[in-house]
Amino acid sequence: MPPFETSALVLVAITLLAATVNGALGYGFSSLTVPVAVLFFANRMLNPALVIVEVAVNSYSLFINRHSLPRVWKRTLPIIGGLVPGVVVGSLLLSAVNPGAIRVLTYVVLLPLILLQAAGFRRYIHAERAVGVPLGTGIGVLYSVTTISGPPLALMLNNQGFVREDFRASLAIIRIAESTLTAIAYAFLGLYTVQTGSLLWLIAPSVLIGVPLGAFLIRRLAAETFRRICMSFDAWVVGFGLSRTLMDLGLLGDPTAYLVLTTAAAIDLLLLYQFFKKQRRGELAFDVAIVGTH
Repeated sequence: MPPFETSALVLVAITLLAATVNGALGYGFSSLTVPVAVLFFANRMLNPALVIVEVAVNSYSLFINRHSLPRVWKRTLPIIGGLVPGVVVGSLLLSAVNPGAIRVLTYVVLLPLILLQAAGFRRYIHAERAVGVPLGTGIGVLYSVTTISGPPLALMLNNQGFVREDFRASLAIIRIAESTLTAIAYAFLGLYTVQTGSLLWLIAPSVLIGVPLGAFLIRRLAAETFRRICMSFDAWVVGFGLSRTLMDLGLLGDPTAYLVLTTAAAIDLLLLYQFFKKQRRGELAFDVAIVGTH
């Protein structure tokens, strides 16, 4: 593990970036923080601090989007119902499984979900309530092991056609439930330590600055472009993290392991090119429509 000073600086920097993204989009804190932070801290040490922070961050998000609650809370209940067994199983796995294996799991699950979002994947699910419970269970396991749930939740909620405010409110409800349940499970398993407090002192200022900064910035930026660039950064970070982890565990050597990063980067660049090409076409079509009215 690198010197604590280096680890601390990296954690402060990545949580500030992640909190800014979360303030802008309503999610992204863990999915940006964890892929970098687990290169310096074991999940068993990092996760308890992150879930405490996420209870606060998601509560703030829910307060900001509280006017959408009457429209969306019933649709979130099946997912929340599935969270309970998932969190129990995931918390037990975190306390028992090798940290290296957890890192691999984190990256392997996260990377395809990010790329699916980047590709704009949509397939409306008519049996939303029936799918909600098993989805919630899977997310509960994933979150309690990695503290990441934003990518699969964002994929699901975008897929089901939630408008921006309803999307944020639904996400906040589900993430408050998962972070609170996970925080309780960690307490029962005795995962909170002195290190938890030390990490909280490093993370809290970044969150207090980053979340309002993100909310300020998103009012001045194209939200979809900002979201897409954040996903691109996330894909590259996760690809790099998976490559490094495979090397650290001796599963692949250098430079073979970096084929993972290269493949992820190539796919993301192609998707990024398609995104900006479509966006440009849309802008041109809009300009033509305006000219045609004069």
